[in-house]
Amino acid sequence: MGTESVEFCREIENYLCRKNDGHLIRVTGPSFDLVSSWAAQGIPLTVACAGIDRYFERYYRNGPRRRPVKIDFCEADVLDLFDEWRRAVGVSSAAEPSERQSRGPSLPAHLERVVLKLTAARAAGTLGDEFDVLIDRVNEELDLARTSPAGVRGDARQALIARLAALDAEFLQKAQAALSASDVAALTREAEDELAAFRERMTADAFATARDGALSRLIRERLGLPTMTFI
Repeated sequence: MGTESVEFCREIENYLCRKNDGHLIRVTGPSFDLVSSWAAQGIPLTVACAGIDRYFERYYRNGPRRRPVKIDFCEADVLDLFDEWRRAVGVSSAAEPSERQSRGPSLPAHLERVVLKLTAARAAGTLGDEFDVLIDRVNEELDLARTSPAGVRGDARQALIARLAALDAEFLQKAQAALSASDVAALTREAEDELAAFRERMTADAFATARDGALSRLIRERLGLPTMTFI
């Protein structure tokens, strides 16, 4: 077992302890093998932690916690988030596992998530006033699509998907411009760290594209923005 894999498991154990309000759940035995497989696949630590967060968010929504969460319970969320991350940055798994047959949300569910996350970001104050007009315009467009009695089909559906991609690019451009140069530099370094497990087998152009995708994800995460593009 490599040192990097052991360190990865230790970091996951520490993070899980914090999420469990200090209650220590050891990552040993089969759990250690599970988390080690995440490291072998090249799952970035930040992505694994975000997957753990996703499980805890759902756990809290279902009512008061009854017992500490084991890392095994978070596996599906970690792997689903890793799939999303790989699609976003355009890389394949370091261990080349068989393709997971997970399906993303439907277009109506995606629109619902976008609107809710934009509303939450505005309420949390992570976005400046300069975003208000853009958010209002996006919410108006998406509300029309969500409330269409016949749904969005055919050419209208394809046009909406293209529009979502354009809005996503517009938000990202505005979000990056709102950050300081030092913040963008720090996030770029973090994006490169996330891609460390894949860099040796990527061309310079492929790495640059993947880094841009990872940077976009980190900017969204910093400001609480949704991914508007529908894949």
